[in-house]
Amino acid sequence: MELTFLGTSAGVPTRTRNMTSILVNLQQPTASAIWLFDCGEGTQHQLLHTAFHPGKLDKIFLTHLHGDHLFGLPGLLCSRSMQGNPQPLTLYGPQGLREFVETALRLSGSWTDYPLTIEEISAGHVFSDEHYTVTAFALNHPVECYGYRIEEHDKPGALNAAALKAQGIAPGPLFQQLKQGLSVTLEDGRVVNGQDYLSAPTPGKTLAIFGDTAPCPAALSLADGVDLMVHETTLEHAMAEKANSRGHSSTVQTAELAKAAGVGRLVVTHVSSRYDAAGCAELLAECRRIFPETQLAEDFAVVTV
Repeated sequence: MELTFLGTSAGVPTRTRNMTSILVNLQQPTASAIWLFDCGEGTQHQLLHTAFHPGKLDKIFLTHLHGDHLFGLPGLLCSRSMQGNPQPLTLYGPQGLREFVETALRLSGSWTDYPLTIEEISAGHVFSDEHYTVTAFALNHPVECYGYRIEEHDKPGALNAAALKAQGIAPGPLFQQLKQGLSVTLEDGRVVNGQDYLSAPTPGKTLAIFGDTAPCPAALSLADGVDLMVHETTLEHAMAEKANSRGHSSTVQTAELAKAAGVGRLVVTHVSSRYDAAGCAELLAECRRIFPETQLAEDFAVVTV
């Protein structure tokens, strides 16, 4: 998976940071290869500076309905339609998402020329296919808000072709069945179990993308052992009480969660507009004192899982 941060500011944009949005390129040879998480104002403009086209978007996941995570959605939906792309699009988000989208389209006299599905979610299973499972966790924010855990399914182990050939089994259709772990019966009556010729499965990658949140019990389950955790760091540690009162987290609280959850890497985002470059550097330093494997997201930063 590859993440491109389209917006990393909290509340309002700055000259260097747009509103919150993250593009996730699953890098799978399927139609569902590009997902978007949140769609703050100006997201479609940010997309113009990347190699990705809105028509390639298959799914958009909204963490919550605050404007800095949502107000770019109507424009993106309409532009996607005007570009003539017929590919379906599915939106996932809290209760009220359907009303917001349908009202915005109706009052503006707009429409979509592609199949648009809106799934209003609750905590628990959201989506799964042959490659991935997505689960939502309820967070601590003034409005209904979720974080998403994306889990890639384990990949089958490699088939030991040399060992099979040594048993007199020639490459061909049987190899495909054996690679799936199935048992096959040969012409001479022998039964060969594919599991005996497979190496251990390759563990799938895991990713946790948080919406806005103050510290909460569900956060630990959401982030538990993931390869990459993306979490807001709206304010510095000295302002933790203020951050929490508004449903946000401080640097130290985010870093402590990453450490407790045993994540591989932490990317912090959703930075208050009060911080200039020097202030952002101090935010990053506060996180790294507790969790060294921390990166501060910038607009258009690309992070590979």
